[in-house]
Amino acid sequence: MTRIPFKPSMPPALPALAATVVLALSGCTTDQQGDGGPTTAGPTATYTGAPGAAGALAERYHRSGGAEEVYGMQYRSASDGTLAITVWTHNPDDSAQTFDGLKSRVTAFLAREEGVSLTRGYQMDVFGPTGALQHRLDARP
Repeated sequence: MTRIPFKPSMPPALPALAATVVLALSGCTTDQQGDGGPTTAGPTATYTGAPGAAGALAERYHRSGGAEEVYGMQYRSASDGTLAITVWTHNPDDSAQTFDGLKSRVTAFLAREEGVSLTRGYQMDVFGPTGALQHRLDARP
C-alpha cells in the first residue's frame, strides 16, 4: 500500500484572514497601548472644593461664631471609633498658630453643637484656598 502525502487545498493567505476575522469579531485587539488610560486605580479625590453638606455644616459653624474663612467642614466616624474631620478654608495662612486656633474652635463647635464625642481622639485635615493640604493632625491616643 502506498501512502499519498496530504496536500492542503486552501491558499496560504486563508488562515491569516480567518485569524483576523476571529480577532475582529471577538473584540480583542493587538494594540499594546490600549485606550491610553491607567491600568491601575489612581487617586480618587480629584475635587478640591467642599461638598454641599460640608458647606451646610460650615454655615452652622459660622452662625455659632466660627471663623468666616471656613467654607466647608465634615466629619465621620473612622473604623477605629475615632473622628475624622475635614475642614476647607479660604485662609492661606498655614502657620501653626493659625491651625491651633482653628483646631480648638472646630472641635469645640463639633462637641457643643453637633454632639460628637472626641474622647477616643480624632484626625483632622485642613485644606487651604488652592485645595492643597495645609495641615494633617492625628490626635488619637
